[in-house]
Amino acid sequence: MDKKTAEDRIEHLRKTVAKYRRQRLVLNKEGISPEAEDTLKKELFDLEQEFPEFITPDSPTQRVGGKPLKQFKKVRHEERMTSLNDAFSEKDVFSWLERLSNFLGRKVDGPFYAELKIDGLAIELVYENGVLVQGSTRGDGETGEDVTQNLKTIEAIPLQIGIPERLVVRGEVFLNRKEFDAINREQKRKNLKPYANPRNVAAGSIRQLDPKITAGRKLDSFQYDIATNLGQKNHGEEHEILHKMGFRINPKNKICRTAKDVFEFRDYWNKHRDKLPYEIDGIVVILDDNKTYDSAGIIGKAPRAAIAYKFSPKEATTIIENIKIQVGRTGALTPVAVMRPVQVGGVTITHATLHNADEIKRLGLKIGDTVIVRRAGDVIPQITKVLQEMRIGREKEFKMPSKCPIDGSEVIRDATPDGRQGVAYRCSSKACGARHRESLYHFVSRSAFDIRGLGPKIIDRFLDEGLISDSADIFEIKEGDIAVLERFGEKSAENVIREIESRKKISLSRFIYSLGIIHVGEETANILAQYISSTGAKNASKPSGVLEILQKMNLDDLQKINDIGPKVADSIHGWFHDSRNAKLIEKLEAGGVSIELPKKRAGGEKLKGKSFVLTGGLESMPRDEAKEKIRELGGDVSESVSKKTSYVVTGSDPGSKYEKAKQLGVKTLSEKEFLEMLK
Repeated sequence: MDKKTAEDRIEHLRKTVAKYRRQRLVLNKEGISPEAEDTLKKELFDLEQEFPEFITPDSPTQRVGGKPLKQFKKVRHEERMTSLNDAFSEKDVFSWLERLSNFLGRKVDGPFYAELKIDGLAIELVYENGVLVQGSTRGDGETGEDVTQNLKTIEAIPLQIGIPERLVVRGEVFLNRKEFDAINREQKRKNLKPYANPRNVAAGSIRQLDPKITAGRKLDSFQYDIATNLGQKNHGEEHEILHKMGFRINPKNKICRTAKDVFEFRDYWNKHRDKLPYEIDGIVVILDDNKTYDSAGIIGKAPRAAIAYKFSPKEATTIIENIKIQVGRTGALTPVAVMRPVQVGGVTITHATLHNADEIKRLGLKIGDTVIVRRAGDVIPQITKVLQEMRIGREKEFKMPSKCPIDGSEVIRDATPDGRQGVAYRCSSKACGARHRESLYHFVSRSAFDIRGLGPKIIDRFLDEGLISDSADIFEIKEGDIAVLERFGEKSAENVIREIESRKKISLSRFIYSLGIIHVGEETANILAQYISSTGAKNASKPSGVLEILQKMNLDDLQKINDIGPKVADSIHGWFHDSRNAKLIEKLEAGGVSIELPKKRAGGEKLKGKSFVLTGGLESMPRDEAKEKIRELGGDVSESVSKKTSYVVTGSDPGSKYEKAKQLGVKTLSEKEFLEMLK
């Protein structure tokens, strides 16, 4: 990203995050989910790290929260109440540790104190002579709101403790799931709108002017920090002190010796969080040694030596990089969003179906827009909202094509039984969808790219879900795009992607055959590959090189190649001079496909002038390997038996080709005789 684009993006992110934070923290309204807000904030933080010259004092990354409400007395904190920067992946955590290590001048890898990150409201409690005298919200970090009377209604917060000194502790107020459900049932009974999440209820309850309302909400609280110096040497010790004083602490928190332990702790609770009686949205990771923690200091709004390691959000923000058209099995055209990779619901996704043109219009979506993507449970990712305030003027309108991207036929719009326009667009050629599907089956078949993990049913599924619009898209699919589909999972997605990756290198003859050119079977593809290789064209190791070579050949050039007649030459020439096919070749190369040129014939010309047909199964080698060996020795392979056939090699259970060889008097070879001939 260039500087100007980064500056524009940072400015829009700053304003957008500030807008939604104010709605949430000051007005007690939720414009977008906290998860989506977190991803906007994380993107802003990352961009500011990359372009620190654009950091401003009023950036949301430099402040903690919103202004205190006017109805409550303002309270100034003795020490600033900080917030935390977010991490969403192991990579983010390692980046945090690297920054921390660079600042401290030594490698940092624990020990850490890991806490469940309660989705609640941060508070500060002040005790004098053992009595609770003040409770406040975090506010903007420097100044909060005096909500002492409301906090006194929470049974988990002790009104008295057993030490006479002045003590300042910090913690979290939250609402458990059971109480949240009960409150929402009451809301429905009164025909009122249900609350979005427990955190909103907890925050709203603490800000009630009438403590009786707060008391009726049955809030809970854990304490996790001592702001007063009692000689504590590490953070874990603070939790022990709090427990001995009578404060409620979370017994699930623990010491993690290394980053690996942190990841295990986070992954465990990511899988088991639904068993907890309260909501958590991740874990807090704190450098356990207090002396090192203090020396690391604060950067912006957050301590350097702590981070919030969030669970993968159910909602996140990303950018629409393109909208492509996928042609389905029935010829229906479906717009599919190609997104900047984003992690949602535990997987990284790059595609989301937009269903139809009406859905794009309903969303008001443009290419280049910042959007919210949601995925809950096993639901396929959906774009739920466009953040129009993030637009910078470079976004582009999308229009459905008038010509089918597969065969160039006219695109028509369905009509409803009463004659009105329907929502679906489709190719006017009724054969288009079926031909397109068959071309993809052919592309992954054993004689072509041989991607065995992609059978017809999976190809059909990928077409239906909009993951592939042409064969080149196969090499751009990400694990997360597959893992979110019903009946798939992370393991099966991983296996499919591994199989695809392993097939990116392909022989020239297989590559030509995979393209599905009319009249070009395996043998013609092999003849063409041998010819291209014999010309010494080194750039044929790239798909674009093959395209360039064949585009330079006219019909006469092609017909000069042995066994290529006028009809086949015309088909090859036409295919490689079609602009859509040229773009496909370029996409295949961009997807990582490379070509292996035919090997020089190590065995000389031993089988030159001999043609072979194979039938039945071979025990010593796969049939494709046998064909390669014949070609390496100068022989030719054919799929059909004729009088010109030199030998028919018969394996187990030979078919009709064996019978035809006997009829025509063509010599047959057993597998043993064939192997002797190859020696």
